[in-house]
Amino acid sequence: MKSIVVLASGSGTDLQSILDAIESGYIKGAAVSAVVSNKEDAYALHRAKNHGAKPIFIDHRGKSREEHEKEIISAIEPYEPDLIVLAGYMRALTPYFVKRYEGRIINIHPALLPLFGGKGYYGERVHRAVLESGMKVSGCTVHFVTEDVDGGPIILQRCVPVLEDDTVETLKERVLEEEHRCLPEAVKMFIEGKVKFGERVV
Repeated sequence: MKSIVVLASGSGTDLQSILDAIESGYIKGAAVSAVVSNKEDAYALHRAKNHGAKPIFIDHRGKSREEHEKEIISAIEPYEPDLIVLAGYMRALTPYFVKRYEGRIINIHPALLPLFGGKGYYGERVHRAVLESGMKVSGCTVHFVTEDVDGGPIILQRCVPVLEDDTVETLKERVLEEEHRCLPEAVKMFIEGKVKFGERVV
């Protein structure tokens, strides 16, 4: 049984999509063993507890990024993670963490990378930027995590239309629906050994 550790900062709907996919049998041979959050009140921790995964809160305040990540590593190593999923985790990882788990970390981003990615592009800022750009399509991207923020090799992408009357909220909801399809599919592919980490192309 392969071990998945999820890092999440918020409500955990992307986490839920993975849990549901495992429980339905869509993803076989794997389980979410632990969920880590830097927010004590993150609903993702409740989802973890409700589905048999260990909820772990590790406060980032008053610590350097590397100090915080060393605490995360100490907490997740007993679970021997085969895959680490960033599912709405709102902190950029340092090279220290990325190098340790290189080729085993994936992230879901709410835009079609390489557009609208990198420093400053997170949460609703991404959707606002898409609307302001005049783009006619948006979507989501699952990619391997590298030291280059949002710049790792792309595993999967899904598109949604950008409508004339879209707001940040309506576009966000449409993209989120695709995230909940795209992320479990990417996890399934990884667990089944159908994707391998490469320098540019998966």
